[in-house]
Amino acid sequence: MLKIDHYNIAKNVHVFRQGNLNIAYDVNSGSLHIVDDKTAQFIINMIQVQIQDLKGTGDPHSIFRVAGADLSGEEKNEILMELGALQRNNLLFSQEAEKIEPMYPEPPIIKAMCLHVAHDCNLRCRYCFAGTGPFGGSRQLMSFKTGKSALDFLLRNSGNRAQCEVDFFGGEPLLNFDVVKELISYGKKAAAQIGKKIKFTLTTNAVLLNEEVSGYLEEEGISIVLSLDGRKEVNDRMRPYAGGKGSYDRIMPQILRFIEKRPAASRYAIGKYYYVRGTYTRYNMDFYQDVLHMADQGIKRISVEPVVAPPEEEYALREEDLDTVKKSYDILGEKVLEYMQNGKEFSFFHFNAGLDDGPCLPKRLSGCGAGHEYVAISPEGEIYPCHQFVGQEKYKLGSLYEEEKLNAKVVAAFRKAHVYIKEECGSCWARFSCSGGCHAANAAFSGELTKVYSLGCELQKKRLEVAFYIKIREREQRVLV
Repeated sequence: MLKIDHYNIAKNVHVFRQGNLNIAYDVNSGSLHIVDDKTAQFIINMIQVQIQDLKGTGDPHSIFRVAGADLSGEEKNEILMELGALQRNNLLFSQEAEKIEPMYPEPPIIKAMCLHVAHDCNLRCRYCFAGTGPFGGSRQLMSFKTGKSALDFLLRNSGNRAQCEVDFFGGEPLLNFDVVKELISYGKKAAAQIGKKIKFTLTTNAVLLNEEVSGYLEEEGISIVLSLDGRKEVNDRMRPYAGGKGSYDRIMPQILRFIEKRPAASRYAIGKYYYVRGTYTRYNMDFYQDVLHMADQGIKRISVEPVVAPPEEEYALREEDLDTVKKSYDILGEKVLEYMQNGKEFSFFHFNAGLDDGPCLPKRLSGCGAGHEYVAISPEGEIYPCHQFVGQEKYKLGSLYEEEKLNAKVVAAFRKAHVYIKEECGSCWARFSCSGGCHAANAAFSGELTKVYSLGCELQKKRLEVAFYIKIREREQRVLV
């Protein structure tokens, strides 16, 4: 028999319908189950009764009696026995994970760095959080001296980690390509001298991604994130040159030429990889069409993310758009499976649930590590929690040319911004999957790291539901084959 004494069902079991499946997700074990209509409705009824009448911890017999009013006694007993068997095997209604405060080393161990080698750009993207390149300051390029100091800082503060990560970012980093090459050469040698490796990534709008640049990046094994919003009319509306001309006709051929050099790449963005990353706005809430457009061009690794913008911007997503956007995710989920069945498989980054080999619990609680494990360096050598906080004095961690110790107050603020501190996350079924959302988005919309950006939260939960559904369908297809 199922045991739910002092067990908050809504917090630990999520039941939803996706496609033609009823799916039960066990939050603490990460297991997924297909359940029939009666079982799904009975669990939902138990949640409703527990929340409505019993404040989440009421008498189990009362819950069992009230829930499932349309079921016979025999049907209800059979469901409870089956759920009880799953519970005993720690597969559903499993014991809630012990609440632990994440523990961090002192001083912080830095594992990843975003190097802003160019605070300038050859595009003028309308939604750019960097203010089209300069991050609220002047347009400038990072010197080799500053970049070298940044790499030295990373290696000195990486503890006993064997591998560190560096992302060349901007603006547009290829505007400073000579310095990028110098830093890659220096970084590889400096890391090897102390028994470490640096995994380099470069994020580019692909305007300058010619044959010479592409050949160098492939030869050096640099992972690449390429920016494209999808269909020509969608991309060109938001990603024009300074003069207003669209960028699609230039960058799409460059992207396709580059990915021909790299036919094999990890779907989980590990090792040497490429991803084509776009942004959707209120202008293209049918963004699934943009993903399919890229897939039809032969792009296999795609990430298209919602714009984060003030609500007064005409392109910003709003609460009333949620149903339309969620429908796009539904359609995209079915298309991912359809393309797979037809031998045209592609990976949509946000549908990679990572249930089998995802991060450990402490990492699920705290997220990306911005502000203490991950930092961004401006062209002047100033240190910030991540690329989206660059230029915000409130969040400045320090400088490469001043005292090396990071601002303890800022470090502490980011370390405390985990799911157990965020009120909205404490009882959310997705808490171990989204880690409380993006720090920068939360801060932008509430002014606080610990208050969740609600629209982003809703979209993340929807992506997870579709991801779980795809995982089940993929496994079914493997069994059939």
